[in-house]
Amino acid sequence: MRLYAAAPARAARQVLGDLLLLAWVAGWAWAGQQARAAVDLLGTPGRETASAADDLAGRFHDVEGRIDDLPAVGDDLAAPFQGAAQAAESLAAAGRAQAETVTDVALLAGLAVFLVPVLLVAVLYVPLRVRFVRRASAGRRLAAADPALLALRALANRPPRDLLRITPDPATAWRTGDPDTIRALADLELRSLGLRR
Repeated sequence: MRLYAAAPARAARQVLGDLLLLAWVAGWAWAGQQARAAVDLLGTPGRETASAADDLAGRFHDVEGRIDDLPAVGDDLAAPFQGAAQAAESLAAAGRAQAETVTDVALLAGLAVFLVPVLLVAVLYVPLRVRFVRRASAGRRLAAADPALLALRALANRPPRDLLRITPDPATAWRTGDPDTIRALADLELRSLGLRR
């Protein structure tokens, strides 16, 4: 499997394209992380509310426990503190739920910031690279197996002006099995694939 062309200029363009794609992915990964962190900051009030409400509920439960031990009036005096503790616990649960929702939204926002631009470029670039690798691999196999097939492929795919530079009648030369023409046509097709014999 050949990942890069043999021709230096084409190989340099391919390497540069791959490096730019990697930089693009890394840049958007960083941007996605920053977006996630920025949106996650919106959950700070919910987390702080939950923490403060948990502390308040704990204090109300402490007071309720102390008052509850008083003879005769303890239950009646402790009831409002029990209600206040339950209200504080509800507030803490709401704060945690809000913070968790913001964390989930932050993750989705970070993924969207990362995935949308990366996928847009990858959908355009990766198929081109895969196509090159497949064509180059097929060309190398043809060159190794039967150069005449590669020459036939050149006859079918290359522009007539390129074919006529090799010989005035490339089809007849191929049909008669002229080894120089077949070699030249095969080399022409290999060059078009970015390969060398």
